[in-house]
Amino acid sequence: MKKVAIIFLVGALAAAPVFAKGGSHSSVGYSSTGGSHSIKGYVKKDGTYVAPSNATNPNHSKYDNWSTKGNVNPYSGKDGSKDPVTGK
Repeated sequence: MKKVAIIFLVGALAAAPVFAKGGSHSSVGYSSTGGSHSIKGYVKKDGTYVAPSNATNPNHSKYDNWSTKGNVNPYSGKDGSKDPVTGK
């Protein structure tokens, strides 16, 4: 019986990330509840490499973007510096 319980527990822990709730981290889809997504790296026409990055999911608010004053980018730790009204 203990063996069955251990096997079940290991299986449940292995499957937990599949069912975890959170923001979308896909470069293709967006979560309707906020969150973030990743942007793949790419090479520009002039040969410059642009590194991969993360961004907040698009919505109609400027107040929840990481670059807005009062917010912190969770990936870089950098404080937001833009005014949500003027964008500067």
